[in-house]
Amino acid sequence: MTSAQTEPLWQPDDERIATAAVTRFQAWAAEHHGAPAEGGYPALHRWSVEELEAFWQAVAEWFDVRFSTPYERILGDRSMPGADWFPGATLNYAEHALRAADERPHDTALLHVDETHEPAPTTWAELRRQVGSLAAELRAIGVRPGDRVSGYLPNVPQSVVALLATAAVGGVWTSCAPDFGARSVLDRFQQVEPVVLFTVDGYRYGGKEHDRRETVAELRAELPTLRAVVHIPLLGTPAPEGTLDWADLVAGDVEPVYEQVPFAHPLWVLYSSGTTGLPKAIVQSQGGILVEHLKQLGLHCDLGPEDVFFWFTSTGWMMWNFLVSGLLTGATVVLYDGSPGYPDTGAQWRVAERTRATLYGTSAAYVMACAKADVHPGRDFDLSAVKCVATTGSPLPPDGFRWLHDEVREDLWIASVSGGTDVCSCFAGAVPTLPVHIGELQAAGLGTDLQSWDPSGKPVIGEVGELVVTNPMPSMPIHFWNDPDGSRYRDSYFEMFPGVWRHGDWITITDHGSVVIHGRSDSTLNRQGVRMGSADIYEAVERLPEIRESLVIGLEEPDGGYWMPLFVHLVDGATLDDELIARIKRTIRTELSPRHVPDDIIEVPGVPHTLTGKRIEVPVKRLLQGTPLAKAVNAGSVDNLGLLHFYETLAATRRS
Repeated sequence: MTSAQTEPLWQPDDERIATAAVTRFQAWAAEHHGAPAEGGYPALHRWSVEELEAFWQAVAEWFDVRFSTPYERILGDRSMPGADWFPGATLNYAEHALRAADERPHDTALLHVDETHEPAPTTWAELRRQVGSLAAELRAIGVRPGDRVSGYLPNVPQSVVALLATAAVGGVWTSCAPDFGARSVLDRFQQVEPVVLFTVDGYRYGGKEHDRRETVAELRAELPTLRAVVHIPLLGTPAPEGTLDWADLVAGDVEPVYEQVPFAHPLWVLYSSGTTGLPKAIVQSQGGILVEHLKQLGLHCDLGPEDVFFWFTSTGWMMWNFLVSGLLTGATVVLYDGSPGYPDTGAQWRVAERTRATLYGTSAAYVMACAKADVHPGRDFDLSAVKCVATTGSPLPPDGFRWLHDEVREDLWIASVSGGTDVCSCFAGAVPTLPVHIGELQAAGLGTDLQSWDPSGKPVIGEVGELVVTNPMPSMPIHFWNDPDGSRYRDSYFEMFPGVWRHGDWITITDHGSVVIHGRSDSTLNRQGVRMGSADIYEAVERLPEIRESLVIGLEEPDGGYWMPLFVHLVDGATLDDELIARIKRTIRTELSPRHVPDDIIEVPGVPHTLTGKRIEVPVKRLLQGTPLAKAVNAGSVDNLGLLHFYETLAATRRS
């Protein structure tokens, strides 16, 4: 893939480049830390990975990270896993998240939006007051540094207050969304043994109220380490016996007291999807998240105090934690609690309009759903404040880039980003000073030595390879919970290339430094030794109006053969007849290659997803290989377990 083959869809103008934070950072880092003054982003990135310690020292100084105890050096040990960042330093994440309250107490920190789409503001002063009050109450309950505090909560201001109060006392936050069933929550929370549980009585979604009191009762019964349960009455029910009422805990007028903890002190626990076993309990540090998110949000996303940051997410997805970190930049953070498509498919655009969002983040799937539903955001909504639309969750197909450009605004920065729960950040994505090419992520992130490796460990350009990161990032996990010897951590990322992070995605790095994501490498399609990404097939197939969603699996047969079926979920009224089958095959052959054409095209009642909306490929492959359902997938990790019975039945039919 060469730059000659693809002209930019968008190019930042000179003023935008000059005023971008990353441009100002480069000039400052050139003066103070030896960064290159010329050469723009490519030169800055090269320096950031070659001079890793100088780069991260520059980030900490540029963003005025407050070390209550100074660091001895930047990187005590750079081995992976086990990198030792800023040894000797102490700080507090919540203190940085609330800094804007000192200078702008009456400005808006949070905008809460429910399905009425009417924003409700919380000022910086009010946010700090509630955090101070709750932190004092947590200490009174007996919460000490290192204790786990859990939330079974939707995306509401109370969740942000609970996270920040937990961080303020040095506790370890962990959360799940209230649409998770009891088993899914317990698979996560039982691993970390929380001492406090914040819960709601229910939530509103799709115009309906969903009562969760029975689920909460089950969680309380199955989490014996709990010392306190806090009731947040979103549906207006009284606090159950033996619980504390939220309003009482945030009623005080108390300045927050920030526990000064080591840089590597745990901040929160995130969880992998857990489709094939217990979710990995991924622990990230206060300091590591602080500097990584300052870099990612302040430089790559170009956020500052004048911005309004909206990303559609839930508390069960790493993007919620990333969204909350928008506070680090002084931006106003939008918390949308509701269905992404209620009362109609254009709902998220209406939220962006009502909140005057400057950076609006969503999923690639939502963008494509809007395209299919004939939504016209630029025509029907005032999106003049939006400078950037960012997408993640899955690769944004080329048609998604074109649709955003045509239907939102021609002068629109489109940032497709990719990273993972594992680092709670992006490996590649947004750069405000670089052009946007259709179907490509703009560049690897600063400080991230992102490479594409062939099976022998040789870096390749313009070819599909494994996504690897060859130097440590501060937000890489400090460990997994209940993994005392680190074996599960090492097996997850360092088994293929010892000492090098292998993420499990197929990527291509182009000759102009952009990145193309082809899908997960652990569910790779491999015909006659040629590796293919499932995302490429989805992009081609789902352009057809009859296809709601698709799933492709590559199956190694016992006799040495290879079976590659394509499962299609059709829109209402469509029929998988010979004409549509021929059109699907012709589309794939024309847009990709004959090798990409599936062996069979099979209609399915639906495509199963993880609870965070990602297609489940590996468990379906295991089912088709004959693995029993109970062993092929963790039932609590799937949005609709019933859909998997189709694939289970198909496997049995093929074996008989």
